[in-house]
Amino acid sequence: MAALHAGRLLARRYRLVDQIGAGGMSVIWRARDEVLDRLVAVKVLAPSLAVDARFRDMVREEARSAAQLVHPHVTAVHDYGETLAPDGSITSFVVMELLAGEELEHRLTEGPLPWAEAVEVCAQVADALAAAHRLGIVHRDITPSNVMMTRVGAKVLDFGIATHIGAPDEDEDGGTFGTPAYVAPERLDGAPAQPATDVYGLGVLLHETLTGRVPYPADTWEQLGAALATAEPPTLDGVPGLPPAVARTCLRCLAREPRDRPTAHQVAAALRDQLLPGDPQATTMLAPTVTLPALPGPDAPAGPPSRRRPLAVVGALVVVTTAAALLAPTLAPESAPPPDAGRTGAPAVEPAFPPAVPSALPAQEPTAAATGAPPSPQRSTPDGGQGAGGLTEAAERLRRLIDDGVRSGDVRADVGTDLRNVLGNLTRAAADGRSDLAEPVALLREKVTRRVDEGGITPAYARRLDAAIVDLGATRV
Repeated sequence: MAALHAGRLLARRYRLVDQIGAGGMSVIWRARDEVLDRLVAVKVLAPSLAVDARFRDMVREEARSAAQLVHPHVTAVHDYGETLAPDGSITSFVVMELLAGEELEHRLTEGPLPWAEAVEVCAQVADALAAAHRLGIVHRDITPSNVMMTRVGAKVLDFGIATHIGAPDEDEDGGTFGTPAYVAPERLDGAPAQPATDVYGLGVLLHETLTGRVPYPADTWEQLGAALATAEPPTLDGVPGLPPAVARTCLRCLAREPRDRPTAHQVAAALRDQLLPGDPQATTMLAPTVTLPALPGPDAPAGPPSRRRPLAVVGALVVVTTAAALLAPTLAPESAPPPDAGRTGAPAVEPAFPPAVPSALPAQEPTAAATGAPPSPQRSTPDGGQGAGGLTEAAERLRRLIDDGVRSGDVRADVGTDLRNVLGNLTRAAADGRSDLAEPVALLREKVTRRVDEGGITPAYARRLDAAIVDLGATRV
């Protein structure tokens, strides 16, 4: 990378400032976009690889794949470019939004996460994967080093080895990309890329964030094959306070057969259901001191997978986009992949995960949001405080109104996801005493107005949402 230095201008636009990261294939620079006058991250392919058109095509394909995913938990890509120096050397680079944060891999050096934090992170990763799968894209390398912890949530990094559903798993030299401990068993046999392989990696990620270790430690294909053949089935015994539904979800992700795994969309919904109980008495489920019964491990594995050539590990560090974090959609059947996806081993229809919140409110208490009437004052206790569950009930009414809008088509699905996420962050912060309601409620109302202008919410339904938000703001924490 000797040709790169602070001050160099790429494509007459991106002025390199300083190097902020490096991987096996690339170096990441902080740079200034002199056209739009903003800081960006520039991922530059190593010169030794840039001379090979195959590697340049790989980087270009990464940029195209990531650019399709306009999603709060996926890297935002602005540009791809190639420059030719006077000496004939080629510089191939991808331009992304710059965001400060901490890699999940580094965070895990301090030990496993509290279960609620681990579930929140993996729900966000699952939702990002669901968005990729809807576009027919498989990431193929879900690991802690490819997840960034930021102020606004987890971000999935590095689509450097992403491919399309149904594509052959091997490259043209016969090697297989990925990180062994996170690779699904079927990939050892060269099965085509499919969403279920990402879900397996998601299961490994969830297991590691909860326990501090991967279920099958391995650094090579051979070690992975041996571990899958001889190791005991993974369990989540001993994780303090872990809800059984989370353990079941994780172990289902780790199922040996792809068809037995849930979809990423279902995983996101199942995990998120454990984080926002609607019944005030159910908040004890969030307490890390509660001990819940352990789950039995999955069925014993089948015979050992076939041995393969050594793994070609690709780990390119990327810096990711700023965006609002999102709350995963409610549990619903996954949309079908593109007709030409060629997907094999699709997950079977699964039973619904246990609900985390009650589905009905007393009939004698219709909400202003449901009727369209102006918000009514909240009932107060004798000491002037809000009755038990006021905040939680108001938040649940608003969440159900958002869900109903998505189902009726009055709220676009991605907008519903965004609103649910903002609502979840708002209520958790308020319940924990980290924020009052005035400012976040104002921001939520502003977001609804903006989404109407964008065509994401019908004007009539926006008025109902606004009334429910006002009701929420009238509660006392």
